[in-house]
Amino acid sequence: MNDLRLGLRLGLRLRHRVAGAALVASLGLPFVGYAAAPPATAPRAAAHAPAFPLWSVYRHFLAGARYVDLTHAFGPDTPHWKGFGPMTVRTLYTIRKDGFHVDQYCHVGQWGTHVDAPAHFHHGLRTVDQIPVDQMLMPLVVIDVHQQVAKDPDYAITMGDVRAWEHRYGRIPPHAFVAMRTDWSKRWPSQTAMQNKDAHGVAHYPRWSLPVLKFLFTRRQVTAIGHETTDTDGGLGASKDDYSLESYVLGTNHYQIEVLAHLDRVPDAGALVMVSFPKPEHGTGFPARVVAIVPRNDTGAGAR
Repeated sequence: MNDLRLGLRLGLRLRHRVAGAALVASLGLPFVGYAAAPPATAPRAAAHAPAFPLWSVYRHFLAGARYVDLTHAFGPDTPHWKGFGPMTVRTLYTIRKDGFHVDQYCHVGQWGTHVDAPAHFHHGLRTVDQIPVDQMLMPLVVIDVHQQVAKDPDYAITMGDVRAWEHRYGRIPPHAFVAMRTDWSKRWPSQTAMQNKDAHGVAHYPRWSLPVLKFLFTRRQVTAIGHETTDTDGGLGASKDDYSLESYVLGTNHYQIEVLAHLDRVPDAGALVMVSFPKPEHGTGFPARVVAIVPRNDTGAGAR
């Protein structure tokens, strides 16, 4: 009977470890010693501890990761799309007078680093509150074109850039968040530098391209895209009110994140990204918080 009980305990422990290992693999995380047997000197009570696979993933991988904020802090002077007015902040209560502090913020939904929901351009498609929460944790793919942009501020990402990424790192995983790194965020917080207008008032900053967007959403089934500029269509498109690229993205019923920061601090491949934002009813956009989760041994962009 004692042998039977011991066998059952060992079988349950093995089953929990296998389940945990399967979860690690499903998250695309490195499988390093996860199912190793505990040391012989481990306290007897540890053998009876309940198995929670997600807690093990956190303890073994996420707790020691490097977290990079890809979000700009916003305020009244935040760079923004040409058609928006400034944000205002009004203090309603103060600690000195009322015992607590409350500010009232007034700004458009698409302010600072923000999410654009499909309903921003298309009636009947998802609003901010309808974006599924399982689309807020994704593999992070960073396609680095900052050197091309340094030579040509109107640069449009090409299929050659995408193929070069896949040649180096492999196929873009499904459900990924694909960010275009241009280093345009280094111009923050100057509205003048971000818009980069010439003597004729035409803005010059980089953009996506339709072939790349179609490839990402139809061939690679990505979840969302993001960029550092205020527009998907670049300065030339925004200057003539051509937002066809943004309309295409949102027309797929997927969201995008605009005005990202610090893409130069994350690797081109191998990280995860968390995208979060409030849940305004029927909202078409809102400020977002975007955080990359980077393996501790990765030191920055392209470090793979």
